[in-house]
Amino acid sequence: MAFHLITTLLTPLAMQKRNSVLWLLAVTMICLAGRMEASTLSRKQTSPGTSLQVIQDSTILGLQEFLGYVKRHHPIAKQADLLIEEAQANLLRARGGFDPKIEVDYRRKDFKGTEYYDELYGVFKIPTWYGVEFKAGAERNEGSFLDPSLTVPEQGLYSAGVQVNLGQGLWINERMATLRKARLFEKQNAAQRELQANEILYEASLAYFEWWRATREVYVFEQILQAARIRERGVIISAREGAKAAIDTVEAGIATQSRLLSLEQARMQEVKSRLQLSNFLWLDGIPVELQDEVLPQPFLEGSIDIVLNILGTSLDQFTVENHPKMVALNLKLDQLEVDRQLKANKLLPKITVDYNFITPQWQELNTLTQDNYKAGLTFAYPIFTRKERGDLRLAKIKIEDARYGLQSESLMLRNKVSSIFAQLESYERQQIIVASLADNSQRMLEAENRRFNLGDSSLFVINSREVKLIEARLKQLEIQTKLYTSKADLFRSLVVLPEDL
Repeated sequence: MAFHLITTLLTPLAMQKRNSVLWLLAVTMICLAGRMEASTLSRKQTSPGTSLQVIQDSTILGLQEFLGYVKRHHPIAKQADLLIEEAQANLLRARGGFDPKIEVDYRRKDFKGTEYYDELYGVFKIPTWYGVEFKAGAERNEGSFLDPSLTVPEQGLYSAGVQVNLGQGLWINERMATLRKARLFEKQNAAQRELQANEILYEASLAYFEWWRATREVYVFEQILQAARIRERGVIISAREGAKAAIDTVEAGIATQSRLLSLEQARMQEVKSRLQLSNFLWLDGIPVELQDEVLPQPFLEGSIDIVLNILGTSLDQFTVENHPKMVALNLKLDQLEVDRQLKANKLLPKITVDYNFITPQWQELNTLTQDNYKAGLTFAYPIFTRKERGDLRLAKIKIEDARYGLQSESLMLRNKVSSIFAQLESYERQQIIVASLADNSQRMLEAENRRFNLGDSSLFVINSREVKLIEARLKQLEIQTKLYTSKADLFRSLVVLPEDL
């Protein structure tokens, strides 16, 4: 504003060549005003109060608010919750192997008016955890050609007994193994859910940081372009009055065009980063597009650790054993161990003992005696057991493979976390250095502007100083983004799930 006011008031006076003193005063005031405004604009980049003025007409989307939307509405975050439901459904199915059941077998044959047989047999079975099954049954059979062994009293025959697996299936069987693996799978899916939810929050954080960097780069080039335009106007006025060579206007114009080109490129990157961020914004199953007036929060240093829930985290507090990924791998190893036990059990012979008390009067318990019973014994065993031994060997190989993978993952995870902590320390030191570098580059440019206004410098030197300042500012943003990315890497490696989102 000061530049435009002084230019408006003094330019007409400067055009009057009859008063050379007034002309020199006008040009000097215009250049000084331009230098003061450029200096003020450059300081706005690092001033917290000024940054708020720049975005006062815009809507701020903070990191915590953004990640909260992702956690509550993103399809992948909702998909992670399905892992729990899947595990519960799998557990329900496995428990179904121990449900009591009723079986009914009915057969009848009539031919040319003759009833050959009419057989009805029903049984109620209660399986237990081990290879023991209790059952109670009833049968009624009749017919002209009925098998004599199926002959029963007219009111029917009732039985109550037990079936026991003495070899295979006593200590472990298919339904026992399925239920044990389902319980382990439920815990494994809980750990997998944490990993999946953490992963989507991590990717969303990276997209937010890139968006933040792109908007800050646009802001840097806007301020640089404005200062270049102010300087170009001053040079044009000076050239018209003969104080500057006409070729200087060309050089000033080149600098302005170069800054304008850099600004357009930065705006293009900002649009791309905004669209990339929009991939993570959903509301009630509908994708949401981020509008142009929405900006990221200007300063992340004071809130990023709190939002990602890594504030105060140190390497000494990290334990590999409690990491969700290691928990999931250990649970997978436990499931393989259940398979191995089941395969080892298949090497035993199949011995099934079936004993049932029988009585024609089920309502009278005193009729259940050892004199009336029905019993059976079943034995089966493969001679070479090649299939069973092969299955057991494969199960052992899978366990060994999982253990090697567990050891490797444990070491890589420990080293990765240590590396991230080292990166954080390095980037924090680099951030201090590059901030000092940017401030010194700013001072050098301001000093060169003063020399230029006094006639002791040239546009070439000022442009060179300005290029160094741009490089320093961009390097500062790059290191800040790397610092934030490293914090997100720590958030991902520790598999943190913030509760306040």
